[in-house]
Amino acid sequence: MPAHTVRRAGPGLLNRMVRTVRRERLFAPGQHLLVALSGGPDSVALLSLLAALAPSWRLTLTAVHFNYRLRGSESDGDERFVSSFCRERRIPLIVQRPTLIKRRRASSVQALAREARYGAMKAVAREVGADRIVTGHTADDQAETVLMWMLRGTGLTGLAGMPFIREDLIVRPLLETTREDILGYLTQEGLTYRQDSSNLTGRYRRNQIRRDLLPVMARIAPAIVTLLGRQAEMLREDERYLEQVVDGLYRACVGLDAGGRQTCDRPAFAALPVALQRRLVRRMLRATDPEGRAPSLRAVEDVRRRCSAGGRGGKVALRQAEVTGDRNRITVAPRSGRRSAEAGPPESSETAAVPVAVPSSVYWPGTHQKIHVQVMTREAAESLLRAPAVDRALFDADRLSAPLMLRSWRTGDRFYPRGMKGKSKKLQDFFTDIKVGRQERKRIPLLVAPEGVLWVVGRRQDERFLVRGNSSRCLVATVAAGSESGGTT
Repeated sequence: MPAHTVRRAGPGLLNRMVRTVRRERLFAPGQHLLVALSGGPDSVALLSLLAALAPSWRLTLTAVHFNYRLRGSESDGDERFVSSFCRERRIPLIVQRPTLIKRRRASSVQALAREARYGAMKAVAREVGADRIVTGHTADDQAETVLMWMLRGTGLTGLAGMPFIREDLIVRPLLETTREDILGYLTQEGLTYRQDSSNLTGRYRRNQIRRDLLPVMARIAPAIVTLLGRQAEMLREDERYLEQVVDGLYRACVGLDAGGRQTCDRPAFAALPVALQRRLVRRMLRATDPEGRAPSLRAVEDVRRRCSAGGRGGKVALRQAEVTGDRNRITVAPRSGRRSAEAGPPESSETAAVPVAVPSSVYWPGTHQKIHVQVMTREAAESLLRAPAVDRALFDADRLSAPLMLRSWRTGDRFYPRGMKGKSKKLQDFFTDIKVGRQERKRIPLLVAPEGVLWVVGRRQDERFLVRGNSSRCLVATVAAGSESGGTT
């Protein structure tokens, strides 16, 4: 299909997208955006809107397209279309033609392609130095996602749908825009797009929801897409609050040793409400997965029932972990040959990842330093905030989660250096800028949370986790010369 020349973006849809971007802080002026472009209506509208916004916001745009060749000549036609679309607008385009390898946990070809696509987009973003990955998910996609998880019997996490921002990297600025609005915008702008024939088949559950279920629900409640989106938004707020509660429980109840074993007090666990037991078990099991994936509800329930009051304890062998329990303790250990998502690949003994409980002091052999971490109220930390020092860093404790780790630099690491106005930077480039040689880089400790690098210790903080005006709790980290005999306290 030929692509038409873009005219001025419709102000209504553009303004709505900008309001969403600003409210949710999805990206900022001056940033580099990697835009997922399939050639379908949603992604074409997204790139058109971003191209209209780019001059005034000083955005750098790069598009990425994946051709899995699953639909033969139709897939190749999609690639030709997006190539022409980007060429006419002088937008750089990266085309990848990956081969899908079937994995046990992938439920369908669509799920497999989606998992591969996200992984590949992250790799491309690192290569081109993009600050955000932007996808064209709409309110209709959100409604379909909520219904799909509902039919699977999911809990609150699934019913909360897709967040506006994922992993502080992947953003969805059209999540409040309906497909009807997208199609109206494309017609107004004279833009053509590609139709994916696989979306018309009833073979996939999402297609069945889109084609059969949502139209029936719309006859009962015409605003069903908006209603499901509103429900997801409310449940996401509940989900965020409960995750903060679980963060506190994890820090208070779970210990982590150098081998990645997590230990929880069983009587304290048994005293928790069932809802929090499930979430705490999920957090512990997720930490043992090399890719940080959530465990199944069946695995969570099996562990929870054995470890709660009246449970028979014993051992639960899972794909990624082995759980044992006795009267006093629950232990979750990574299976032999596996490492946790936080620990990463095996490293030399000098630079091995070290778990950091809160509060504790941890010795780092690479620089012969001791790093101490603790949580303080904002009021108690006020004097420290007024007297900045290179050997101390303060973070908003509610913007990060456990477990914390100390580890050395790895190829591909990025962070958002304080003072760079929200721009990300590769750590290797940061080290080059401050004249740190290759051998020394591996010795410098990084304080890391699941959300990302918090502190290049003694060098620079990540701006995303700074203490702000509304912060109520502070994670305080200090570094000093130490000795190995000090150990971990």
